[in-house]
Formats: sequence, structure tokens, C-alpha cells
Amino acid sequence: MRLSLPPARSLRNKLALVFFGITGVAFAAIFFIVVPQLRSNLESQRLKELQRIAPAFTSTLESAMNSDINSRQLDELVRSVADSSDAEVTIFGVQRSSGPPDFYAISNSHVSTQVDASAWLVRRAYLARRIRSAVTTVNDERTAQAAVPLRLGRRPPEWMAVYTRSLADVNDTVSLITTRVLIASGVAILISLIGGYLVAGRLARRVSRLELSAKGVAAGHFRDPLPVDSGDELGQLTRTFNEMQFQLARVEGARREFIANASHELRTPIFSLGGFVELLQDEDLDEETRAEFLGLMSEQVDRLQKLSVSLLDLSRLDAGSLELNPEEVDLSELAREVAGEFTPALTSHHARLELKLPDDEVEAVCDRERVAQIMRILLDNALRHTPEGTQVTVTADRDNGAAELTVADTGPGVPAPASGRVFERFYTGDAARGSGLGLAIARELADRMSGEIKLDSRPGRTAFTLALPIAEGNGSA
Repeated sequence: MRLSLPPARSLRNKLALVFFGITGVAFAAIFFIVVPQLRSNLESQRLKELQRIAPAFTSTLESAMNSDINSRQLDELVRSVADSSDAEVTIFGVQRSSGPPDFYAISNSHVSTQVDASAWLVRRAYLARRIRSAVTTVNDERTAQAAVPLRLGRRPPEWMAVYTRSLADVNDTVSLITTRVLIASGVAILISLIGGYLVAGRLARRVSRLELSAKGVAAGHFRDPLPVDSGDELGQLTRTFNEMQFQLARVEGARREFIANASHELRTPIFSLGGFVELLQDEDLDEETRAEFLGLMSEQVDRLQKLSVSLLDLSRLDAGSLELNPEEVDLSELAREVAGEFTPALTSHHARLELKLPDDEVEAVCDRERVAQIMRILLDNALRHTPEGTQVTVTADRDNGAAELTVADTGPGVPAPASGRVFERFYTGDAARGSGLGLAIARELADRMSGEIKLDSRPGRTAFTLALPIAEGNGSA
């Protein structure tokens, strides 16, 4: 059963808030960074335009200074300059004294308005003897102003012309854009909140589906593969989850099969030993029969010992706790040592063992003890599943960049249906002659040493070949 999460921990709500926050931050940046920069750029553009136009009328106004012009004519001239420059024009006179100069209005292009200008800007232009401009506040209104000195020759300026343009249109433009940005922000934030909630809901449903399936797998319930309906990260996660579930199902099936087969393999000799013990308790048994029963019991005990060792090896292999110590090993020398261990078994089986080993070393990179274990498994397999008098041959050689160790026999061979299953756990053609674990362990050990075991079987010859990587610097013979 899936527990509902608090709203603050819900993936849907978190992702929706992330969409909301990103959109809000983006429009906040536009409102607090872009809009003020827009106002500044527009005002700067108006000011530069005024700086470019104002000097064009300087010569006309300076000529009026040197002429006998009355106040009415001066007002007309100022209004004409104002119309041409598209600005309000004010002419100031300069009254020089021992202190800072004073400025007084002479004429203004808008006779109906109060003549005003920024005194500091006029003073700056007068002292610099050149045009100066700035954005100022006149009568509580932001304006662009340019002050131009008017003088005759090299004498100090007698008049100061001030050009003023209102920035009301800039304020209107910025206000309009600000309003539109606020409206667009509200709409975008609403859309992002709704869209983010819907998208997050879809993602949350997919995550919840994975969560429920994961809980089912944890409980041992393997379900049908989840549908992979996208190629994004969640789709890849779903695909990986399906692969994991498939592998876990296989492992679980193998585990159950392993337990069932192991139980069966252990039960047979244990029941057999129990039966022999009951028979041996009969005091009327003759010595010959008692000796026969003891021999059979010894065989079952030996079978149990081998089975327990094999099961222990398999469990260590499955758990990954089997340690390997790779080193350079001479397979020819190792083959002689292991073959010597089988002298009693060969004698009781009336079998002949032939060693075909080269004079030079056949070195492989492997774990010496594990290769010896594989060879014992192959030799034991050759003797266990062949009739008495069979010839067994052990060969060591190098081929195709690998060191090979082959155990072959002249027995009847492995039937075709069984040749593909001889390396499966607990598979055996004759349950009375083995547990079916030896070759499975041999293949697992070979794989762990980056090698492989191959079977070549036909009537009259069966050969198992262990191929291992050779030591670096040793080529094939």
C-alpha cells in the first residue's frame, strides 16, 4: 500500500514550485534589471540627440548678440530655434562680479511658462566654455538639458542658451513596457504553475509506478516488465529496472532450483546411509555382507564429502567471496603433479594415462590451485563416466595466443542432447555417478580467470579443453 506524502514532500508540488520559481526569477530579472536599463538607454539617447542638435544654432544666436535686436525680435528668434530643434530654448544673460557669475533669463521660447533651468548645469557650461548636458529634474519633471555658451570672439560668454526636452515620452514608454511585463509575468507564472503541476504529476506517476514495482520486487513478487514510454532518464531508469527485475527473477529461480536440487542430492546418500545403518544393526548379518554394506556406506560418505565441498565452492562463487591469486603457472608441470594424484584411481579403473606435454614451459596467468581443481574435476569426470580400461590423455600446449590444457578419453562420448547441458548445475546423465556440480564449478572458475572450457565430443573420443590467457611476452608456439 502506498502512503500519501505531505504536500511539502510531494514531488509534484516540488517540481511545480521549481517551474514557478524559475519563471518568477526570470521576470523579476526583466523587471528590476532590463526595465531600468531601458529607461537609462532611452534617456541617454534623447540626451545625445540634444547634444548633437544644440550646437547647430549657436552661430545664429551669437549673430543676434552682435546685432541691434529688440526683445520682441529675440523672442521670435528663440521660438524659431525652438521649433527647429524641437526643444524648449531659454537664453540667459551673464552678470559677472567679483564672486561667482549670476545668470538671469532674457528670453524663453514658451512665453506662457515659467523660465527655469538647472543653475549648476549652466554654471558648468559657462566655466568650461563648451556645451554641457545632463538629465535633470525641472518643475518635478525629468528633462534632458544642454547648456551652450554664446560669446563673441575670445571674450567670456555673454549669453547662455539652454535647450530643454521633456522626457515624458520616455516615462510613458517605460510605463507601458512595465505594465506589459507585469501582465506577461502574471500570465507566464500562471501557465508555468499549471504546466509544471501537470508535467510534475506525470513524472510523479511514473516514479510512483517504479516505487510500487520496487516494493513488489523487494517482497519477492516479480511482475511483468513496466512499459518504457519515453527515451528520457526516467525511461532509461525503467528499462534498467526491468533488466534488474529480470535478472533477479532468474537468480531467484536459480536459487530455488539450487535448493531443490541440493536437497535432493543430499537426501539420497543420507537416506542410503540410514538404511545401511539399520541393516548393520541386524546381528545375524554375516561378515561378507557386513563388509559389503560398509563399502557401500564408504562410497556414500565419499559422495557426501565431494558434494559438500562442491556446494561450498558454488556458494562462494555466487557470493563473490572466492579469492583468486593470479600468477604465471607452468601448465605442463601442474599437469604432471595432478596426474600423479590419480595413480590409485587409474589402477582401480584399469585405465591408462598418457601425458603429451612439451619440453618447454606452457605458462598461463591463472590461480594455480584453481587450475589444479579444474584438472581434478576433468580427470575424475573422465574416469567416472567411462568403462574400465579407457585411455585418458592429458595435453598442454599454446594455441591462438592462449595456453590450453586438454583432458581427453576414449570413452563412448557425450550424447548430442546432453552436450549443451553438461556445464549446467546438477545436470548429470547418470545420477548414480555424480552430482552434476563438477563441470559447473570448473566453468565458473575458468570464467573468473578470464578463460573458458570447451567440449569436443564424438563417439570414441571426448575432450575437455581449458583455455587460459598466457603470460605477457609469451607468444604462441
